[in-house]
Amino acid sequence: MFPFKNNISLDRNINRSLYLQLCDQIIGYIKSGKLPPSTKLLGSRKLAEDLNIHRKTVISAYDELISQGWIETVPAKGTFVTSSLPIITPKKIDPLASKTNLKNKSDFSFLTRPHLKRKYANTCNKNVLKIDDGCPDHRLAPIEEIAKTYRNITKKNYHKNLLTYSSVYGNLELRKALVTYLNQTRGLHITIDNILITRGSQMGIYLTSQLILPNNNRIIVGSTNYMTADNTFIEAGGCIEQVPIDDQGIVTDAIEKLCKTKTISAVYVTSHHHHPTTVTLSAKRRMQLLQLAQHYKFAIIEDDYDYDFHYSNAPILPLASNDNNGNVLYIGGFTKIIAPAMRIGYLIAPKDFIDEAATLRRVIDRQGDTLLEQTLAQMINTGDVQRHCNKVLKIYKTRRDLFCSLLQEKLSNFFDFEVPKGGMAIWVKLHSTYNWDVVYNEIEKSSIAFSTHWKRYDNDNSKHNGVRMGFAALNEKEIHEVINQLVIVFKKLYT
Repeated sequence: MFPFKNNISLDRNINRSLYLQLCDQIIGYIKSGKLPPSTKLLGSRKLAEDLNIHRKTVISAYDELISQGWIETVPAKGTFVTSSLPIITPKKIDPLASKTNLKNKSDFSFLTRPHLKRKYANTCNKNVLKIDDGCPDHRLAPIEEIAKTYRNITKKNYHKNLLTYSSVYGNLELRKALVTYLNQTRGLHITIDNILITRGSQMGIYLTSQLILPNNNRIIVGSTNYMTADNTFIEAGGCIEQVPIDDQGIVTDAIEKLCKTKTISAVYVTSHHHHPTTVTLSAKRRMQLLQLAQHYKFAIIEDDYDYDFHYSNAPILPLASNDNNGNVLYIGGFTKIIAPAMRIGYLIAPKDFIDEAATLRRVIDRQGDTLLEQTLAQMINTGDVQRHCNKVLKIYKTRRDLFCSLLQEKLSNFFDFEVPKGGMAIWVKLHSTYNWDVVYNEIEKSSIAFSTHWKRYDNDNSKHNGVRMGFAALNEKEIHEVINQLVIVFKKLYT
């Protein structure tokens, strides 16, 4: 007879009924082969006595096991493990593994994607200040406005329809609001048919690349580029062609040269603040790129990166504002304007492309968060989004100025950089006489940390020694602390 008394452990302090705990463990022993088919089980009275529980608990457990088909009762003979269950050869179980129930290695084959692997810096310690690559300060998010609007929406009975399945194109009210918002702020000329709501900009990049790049179709990117975009293009089956980036942005002459010898399907640009270098694509090159797209029939994937955060003058209107031939796929979102957790973005494109992207989106994410999308729509219509944007724009400009002035004052012997015209980060190049790996190792011992490794920015292995240092997510006190810690690190290493 199986020694239930020594192998069943019931805990009255956890939030699961005793009879279900007993069921779970008996099922576990049946699955493991410890209780093979046709094994006779103890009577309810005896098992209750051995486990020091009420007999009704055992009866409830047996009833549940019978209903699930694990055990069966034979009149005048007793209760048995169901005879028709497959016979399992018991395996020797690691006691530690059985307690933690952890599985570290799959017993089947699957596709791995080495190009998507990324080494993250250890920034779990709350006492460590993180230098990110240009993120908004989530502490400034208009949480009260969001909560108030969200609460008002959920209180109204006629908004209950937002809880059911809705259009794969996204919330209708948000799409309507975006038509007005983007036409006014970006100089676009779109209708509701040109908008697909996405889960942030990344979904827009994913959808466009899946539709354009399979079968080794070529896409041109900058020699330094947003690494996540590059990974997405490779994942889609695309072939990446790199061209230089200079102080006017992506070099369009190099794009034209490639187009003369190879079939190009798309060009990816972060036209307003190039990631990672922060440079703005010049007006002349914008015109040239549009002309090349029209002539060679390729798509321009324009990532509206940090458009709303330009400090020196009004932002240059995006390429999409001058697209008269349907070449530009315009991608943006609200994660930088409001907070990273606000996973709402948009894809702007000709209607036929939007329809196809919506069809693809259906199989990976049936729809977005309709309540949150309705909330954002109302915040756009009431002006809350624009007011918040204007507020944080002033704060981020102050932080940029402070970060750059301290960097110049205290660390100019080690770094070269240009004060960015906009965005949330500075493109900083370490002098070639110094080594980033050595610096990173020393920084790990301090009270600051980089969120990304410097090699992430060196897509073409040119050893440019550049990194992005985000300033927007740090308040003024934190900026002083970060710079002071960097000073300590560099003095310790190089003086």
